[in-house]
Amino acid sequence: MTTPSLPSTTTPRLDEQLCFALYSTSLAMMRVYRGVLPQLGLTYPQYLVMMVLWEQDQLTVSDIGVHLFLDSATLTPLLKRMEAQGLVQRNRARSDERQVIISLTDDGKALKLKAANVMAAVFRATKCSADEAEALRGQLVELRNSLNDSSG
Repeated sequence: MTTPSLPSTTTPRLDEQLCFALYSTSLAMMRVYRGVLPQLGLTYPQYLVMMVLWEQDQLTVSDIGVHLFLDSATLTPLLKRMEAQGLVQRNRARSDERQVIISLTDDGKALKLKAANVMAAVFRATKCSADEAEALRGQLVELRNSLNDSSG
């Protein structure tokens, strides 16, 4: 990633701030998801957990946290609510009872088919081509990795 030049003014302007562009875009994206996720009965954080588990079932809480950049203290109440909804099961690992294994239930697995509609609706809302969306995603991942590297 190339190093951007700083804005020409000495007084920072809100509309020139990368952080604000990312923040306001994130808010807009969340509004789109709030409009389509009710068909799955999920909140956005729950949807992210389901996406991880649809890719690989039976993960520890800490493994899910690594994928989502979240800690166990944030995930545990979320996972308990998802268990109460009948989407996942939480079981202690036999090899280490400190670890909790999260598994999809049949209802959780079945929800994956409906999720395709959500992804399609969100993609349509971006008004990007598939190539544009992939390029943007790649740039954002690169930015996230750079920021994570620089924050220690």
